[in-house]
Amino acid sequence: MVRVGAGAPRSVSSSVSLPVGLALVALLIAGPAFAEGLSASGSAKNRAILFQNQTRLLDTRGAQQYENSVRYQPNFDAASRSVTGAVPRYTGKYKGEYLEVAKAAARRHGIPEDLFLRLVQQESGWNHGAVSPKGAAGLAQLMPGTAALLGVDSADPAQNLEGGAKYLRMMYDRFGNWRLALAAYNAGPEAVQKHGGIPPYAETTNYVKVILGS
Repeated sequence: MVRVGAGAPRSVSSSVSLPVGLALVALLIAGPAFAEGLSASGSAKNRAILFQNQTRLLDTRGAQQYENSVRYQPNFDAASRSVTGAVPRYTGKYKGEYLEVAKAAARRHGIPEDLFLRLVQQESGWNHGAVSPKGAAGLAQLMPGTAALLGVDSADPAQNLEGGAKYLRMMYDRFGNWRLALAAYNAGPEAVQKHGGIPPYAETTNYVKVILGS
């Protein structure tokens, strides 16, 4: 659930914070639109190379943007910044083809595998065709605008997972721990920023609790 804005979370939604949005818009201006590049005609090999190059550039610019904006981050209290214990193991029933794809995406972005698997379970129940009333789509429930900015095709399960992992990692790099990263994934980074921690929304607090188990 990726959310734009600081209000209460929607059932399934998507977000790009202002700093990230500026970096991503700059990237779009600098080269061909991600979504168009991924859907353009050509061989699968060329599209794969284009996707890799675009995501690599996005990683670099996104990291620079967050580094430059660190002074604007609030001072989160120690309780919010700590995650006690290990991430609970993924115990879902789904053992299908996208499980290993999700694990690989988590590893590429330095995310605990079990945490990302539990996120996908919570977001879509591993239904790659899931679409929320708000338009969030796929395994990681990306909104169309977010998917385009991340340079992924939500209709492609592998790219959807890649986008979800990339965005979650961006939230971790911004807020410093997985608890706040999950809250930002669900309610939006502006909400986390505004409240100086996990927003007091029932959906968000339950979302974090279900995934982290505490």
